[in-house]
Amino acid sequence: MASLLRRLIASPAPVIQRDTVRLRLDDTEVEVLRVRDPRARRLKLSVDERGARLTMPLRASLVSGERFLQANRQWLQQQLARFDGDGLLAPRLQLREPGVLPLRGALLPVEWQEGRFTRIEADDASVRIQLSARAGEAALRRALREFYETQTRADVGHWLPKYLPGLSRAPARLRLKVMSSQWGSLAPDGSLALDLALVLGRSSAFEYVLVHELCHLLQANHSPAFWAEVGARFPQWQRERDYLREEGRRLKGTLHQLLREQG
Repeated sequence: MASLLRRLIASPAPVIQRDTVRLRLDDTEVEVLRVRDPRARRLKLSVDERGARLTMPLRASLVSGERFLQANRQWLQQQLARFDGDGLLAPRLQLREPGVLPLRGALLPVEWQEGRFTRIEADDASVRIQLSARAGEAALRRALREFYETQTRADVGHWLPKYLPGLSRAPARLRLKVMSSQWGSLAPDGSLALDLALVLGRSSAFEYVLVHELCHLLQANHSPAFWAEVGARFPQWQRERDYLREEGRRLKGTLHQLLREQG
């Protein structure tokens, strides 16, 4: 009863406010995510594979935020160019235009087809995207996410039977997510989460991440005993970990730009 009363009278959790602002750079216009965060103590500008972000304290005015952006235009342009240049596996796929899609470490040419339904299929040589005549950008991005989720589940379904016999239990469920930093996680209830970007890179790295998370069913830590479990099942794990450290930003950034609708 006392704990319930404390929850009822407790102050509400701080609300983080988000909107976007457009900023003109030398040769283009970019969209900056503007975040008002009660925990922020100063203005902060950051760039990652998701784009530019301006974090502002609640007391900061919109004018001060605009001035801060203008004062850091050159730095912002340099950072965005770095991500656009070497942060992606391939150019963004444009609706009904020639292009490629990354899958399992390869770049597959895209073949466009017209049909009644939206559907994406792939083999070792190409990706076939079927769209209705009226399908637009949003339909394409939804289809891409469904395609990558299907491919990811197929890989997990292929590998999982090999590793289940050596585990104390099977994962309770599988969730596929777009993660900003992690590659996977295992919840206390046994739910396994994997980053959808894994299926873009080489398959051996994806399999390593799956083994890594499955071994947390045996050791809920990163102790020597845990790494011994990983090594017993996947001896080349260090090579694949190094690959993800080198290519991780590229994989995650590419997935983000593939699934994001253009403004």
